[in-house]
Amino acid sequence: MNAGYVNNASNGYAVIPFFITAAIFFLVFSILLFATGNEILGHYFQPKVLAIVHTLALGWGTMIIMGAAYQLVPVIFETNLKYPALSFLSYILLTFGTSILVYCFWFFKTNYLLIIAGSLITLSSYLYFIIVWLTSKDTDKNFEFNLYWMLSAFWFCFTTTVGLLLAINLVESFMTKSHLDILKLHAHAGFIGWFLQLILGAAAKMIPMFLLGKSDKKILLFISIILINAGLLLFLVDAYRNQISFFSLVFGGIIFLGFISWLFFIIVCIKNRLRKKVDIPMKHTIISFACLIIAFLTSPLVIQYESGNWVTLYGTWIFLGWITGIILGMTFKTLPFIIWNLAYKNLNGNVKVPLPKDLYSSILIKIQYYLFLISLSITVTSIIFKIRWMIDISTGLWILLSVCYLLNVFKVIAHKPNIHHGN
Repeated sequence: MNAGYVNNASNGYAVIPFFITAAIFFLVFSILLFATGNEILGHYFQPKVLAIVHTLALGWGTMIIMGAAYQLVPVIFETNLKYPALSFLSYILLTFGTSILVYCFWFFKTNYLLIIAGSLITLSSYLYFIIVWLTSKDTDKNFEFNLYWMLSAFWFCFTTTVGLLLAINLVESFMTKSHLDILKLHAHAGFIGWFLQLILGAAAKMIPMFLLGKSDKKILLFISIILINAGLLLFLVDAYRNQISFFSLVFGGIIFLGFISWLFFIIVCIKNRLRKKVDIPMKHTIISFACLIIAFLTSPLVIQYESGNWVTLYGTWIFLGWITGIILGMTFKTLPFIIWNLAYKNLNGNVKVPLPKDLYSSILIKIQYYLFLISLSITVTSIIFKIRWMIDISTGLWILLSVCYLLNVFKVIAHKPNIHHGN
């Protein structure tokens, strides 16, 4: 285990609650999805659909990504996490804000409780920005990674701020632009600015680390950052002024080129890797990025059909295929190390300790992997062909998957030190 990674890892209380809570929210999502059933084939601006989307985006995706970021940022920049107590406060704010928001959307309570929820989430995003900035600002290493982290943190704040304004608009209408048009911009700022950039930045560090590969072409990462942010900014400005149209695909193409530039960097790392075997967590990651590419390719259908099954399919590729796919894999690359680090980092070389991969159940992760492939395949098929009975089957499978994931997460967290003294 790399000594720098061990020494700079964050305190457990600053990270572990995010993983536990995210796993619970994933189970909540799957139950809500099962309860919603065929309604997901309708318009996206429905109370239950909004509740499900925000459970995934905030309770699942954002929750676990923030926790992973608090672990990875000190490691990447070889420093200590600044003000870990604030990171725990950001967790509290995000957890309560998301819980209240999901409740308000599910029962469509457009009152001041909705504004309170949005305010808590927005404050959490600002705290996250401050913590990441304070932790990374004094380092002159890994400039490209710093850009990924800070720009994604900016877009996270932008997304939550716009979301708060939308919540206020539902209670006290004040926007001159269409609420639904602003909602689309809010969603894409989150998808591309927050999720895409942070996931690409983290993956550019983690994939080479886990595969023992390297690349000296960091210029590709810098190009990726420029293209993604330029494309997103142009898209938002044009869509705000003229609404989303097929012309918007030009800016989407710029963003896609940014992704391709990142992908070339990763391909070089994979070609130069020392570890040839690809384990299940890495397979999850590969499949997740394939889903992201498919989401890019289906975007013209989303522009042509503003509601219905094609929009649902687009969201499925993003939330269930891409974001969920990579989280299911990367959880068992990061969380076991966090727990291993807390249990064993102070032990000397005279004792034999388990490896991080020994902390989770290999059987459960295999079941999780195949459930993911089956659930996603059935969900996509049922949405494309509008087969309602298949939706019920797929939603039941997502519940099984979330339970499997939750059990494995708890197994890792409940690990007790297992030490064997050497000769």
